[in-house]
Amino acid sequence: MPLAFVSTSGAPKAIGPYSQGITVNGLLFTAGQVALDPATGQLLPGGIAEQTARALENLRAVLAAAGSSFSHVVKTTVFLADMADFTAMNDVYGRVFGDHRPARSTVAVAGLPRGALVEIEVIAEVRV
Repeated sequence: MPLAFVSTSGAPKAIGPYSQGITVNGLLFTAGQVALDPATGQLLPGGIAEQTARALENLRAVLAAAGSSFSHVVKTTVFLADMADFTAMNDVYGRVFGDHRPARSTVAVAGLPRGALVEIEVIAEVRV
């Protein structure tokens, strides 16, 4: 099965030489999403809760463009600029995913693009 590139105006355009997502063999692999506003390309103001919510909305758009949704996510990776933000990020993340519990890794990093507080990427099953 060939690679298919996923692109949507509902998520920020790639700010480098990469795709918003790629599907292959029934799976979607997304690029990490930070809290960039898709309309302006600017980082959303606010704290970790607001940035987590925006990053997840960006992912929702990429998932939808690929024919998937949060209920088909099998793995997430969350990158935090400060592990002290874990609880607040986890609260927003939990509300978005509801009862669905994909596997997850959360790591602290030295920095994120545009000074973001959080970046999230997912692997999801594609339902075509």
